[in-house]
Amino acid sequence: MWFFDALASGFQHPTDPGRLQQFRIVFGAVLTARFVLSFGQGGWTRLVPGSLTLHLTEQRFGPTRARLLASVYRPALVIRMIAAVALAAGLVPRLSLLVVLAGAAMEMLYLKSPNAVRYTLLTGACLLVAGDLGHGLSIEHTPSTANTWARCLLVLITTDIYWNSAWQKLRSDQFRSGLYLAQWVHTYSQVRDQLPHRRGQYAVPAIVRRHMGNLTHHEIRLWRLIAAIVIAAELALPAALLIPQTTPYAIAAGIMMHTAFSCLKPRQLVTFSGLTTGTYFSFIT
Repeated sequence: MWFFDALASGFQHPTDPGRLQQFRIVFGAVLTARFVLSFGQGGWTRLVPGSLTLHLTEQRFGPTRARLLASVYRPALVIRMIAAVALAAGLVPRLSLLVVLAGAAMEMLYLKSPNAVRYTLLTGACLLVAGDLGHGLSIEHTPSTANTWARCLLVLITTDIYWNSAWQKLRSDQFRSGLYLAQWVHTYSQVRDQLPHRRGQYAVPAIVRRHMGNLTHHEIRLWRLIAAIVIAAELALPAALLIPQTTPYAIAAGIMMHTAFSCLKPRQLVTFSGLTTGTYFSFIT
């Protein structure tokens, strides 16, 4: 198995550098989508004079720094989007990556819960330490050690994300009982028409709402089964992704799982789901 060979050799084991280049393309595409979405739903007017966000920013950083942030905010939105497109296309990829990461880090200054930003910076840092990001949309498959260290980092990060998530779910009685998922789907089914920008907030299929959108004992038992499947999948996926014989099935299962997650929070999870499934390239031999 290449991962353990790489660890044993001090990351001098040749691997396919194209796998990380494929992740670079996915990373740029996902961040392009995130940055495009940031223009909508009030994002373009976030720090305009008189806005609540600007007022809170002034309280946090002081008037001078808040005004400086407000003055560069809109140009930064445009520049980082252009850089994300350039990164996906392989145009001056390292410079584009630096601009993308700086543009993403800017969100730490005003988002209330910037977990997606932290994950973006973490996976983006793996690209920064890579030796060969490639150029254009061409993929280099000649084995080398240029990206071995970066690929191992991505594997470790994804494994930690999955196992930590499974551990938190195992510790949650409400999640394991199925009640959390049942209540989430039921509540959002009731209020979805009143949600602002509801297409970006909730996308559970009608068949699921119809047959599993209430809080009956039967439906809660179904959600309990689903909760158990999710925990088992998060525990098993990292190993299954690394084993060549099970890799295709693990990729399919992971994509299905993240698609289901995204139905619960489409806009909020576009970054997490996109980048996590993108890291699957790093697992492939």
